[in-house]
Amino acid sequence: MREAVTQFLHYIKFERGYSPHTLSAYQTDLKQLRSYAAKAELTRWQELTPDILTGFIDWLQERYSTASVARKVAASRSFLNFLFAEGILIQDLTKWLHQPKVGQRLPQVLTHQEMKQFLTETTAHPTPLDLRDHALFETLYATGLRATEAVTLTINDIDFQEQRLRCLGKGEKERFIPIHKIALTAIRHYLQEGRPFLLCGTAEKSLFLNQRGEQLTRQGLWFIVQQHAQAVGLEDKVTPHTLRHTFATHLLDGGADLRELQQFLGHASITTTQIYTQVSNKRKRAAYDRAHPRAFHQK
Repeated sequence: MREAVTQFLHYIKFERGYSPHTLSAYQTDLKQLRSYAAKAELTRWQELTPDILTGFIDWLQERYSTASVARKVAASRSFLNFLFAEGILIQDLTKWLHQPKVGQRLPQVLTHQEMKQFLTETTAHPTPLDLRDHALFETLYATGLRATEAVTLTINDIDFQEQRLRCLGKGEKERFIPIHKIALTAIRHYLQEGRPFLLCGTAEKSLFLNQRGEQLTRQGLWFIVQQHAQAVGLEDKVTPHTLRHTFATHLLDGGADLRELQQFLGHASITTTQIYTQVSNKRKRAAYDRAHPRAFHQK
C-alpha cells in the first residue's frame, strides 16, 4: 500500500509538476488514509469499500475544519483516480468520497418521520434477516453506536434486566449505554425467531450474524443499511453513521444533557459532541420559522 502512494507522489511530481508544498500536503493526507485503512485491517488498496471511505470522512470531520477535510478528501480522490487509471482498482470509488462544502460541516440527520419510515420498512416481512436488520437498526438508533461497535457486539453485551448494553469503543474503552424497551423487544424477537436460523449450528457469540452464521462485517452493515434505505427512497441520506448523528440530535432535541450525550457517544472531548447542538438549534429554528404565525408571514 505504501508503494502505491509513492508511485502516485512520483506521478504528481514529475508528470503533473505539483509544487513541493502540495506534495508534502498530499503525502500527509494519504498517510492518514493509509493508517485508517490499516486500522480497518486492509492489506491492499483493492480491499477498499464504500463503508470504509465514508467512515474515513466521518473520522476526518470529527477532527478537522471543513477546509482541511476538503483538502484531504481532494488528495484522496486524486489518489483513487490514479489507482483506477493504473488498473490497481477495478472500479471508480471516488463517488464515495463526497467533498464537503465549506461552511456546511453539520452532519446530516433524519427527521423523526424519516427515521420512523426507515425503521418500519424492516417490519414488512418478518424473515430471519429482516428480524436481524430491524433489531440492528433499532439498536443503532437507540444507542448511537459506531458501525464497528455495533458489529462487534456479543449476545452477552445486552443486559435485558438493567436495560443497557456494554460497548467496547475506541481504544478498547468500555462504556454502558441505556437502551429503551422498543429496541430491547426487537433484539429479543431477533434472538428468539431470527438468530437461531442464521447460526447454522455454530458457537458464534456475535449478536448480529450474516447469512453464513458469522459476525456481520462493517461492509455488510453498510450494504444492509443502503438496501433498506433505497426501499424507502432515502438512499442518499442514510449511512450507518447517519443513524449515530440522528440519535445524538434527537436526544438533544428532547432535552438531553450534552455531557451525558458525550458519554453515550464515547467522545474523548466535549468539543466533538458540541457539533450536535448546532444541528439541534438549526432544526429548532427551522421548526419555529415553519410553525410560528408571525415568523411564517415574514417569509
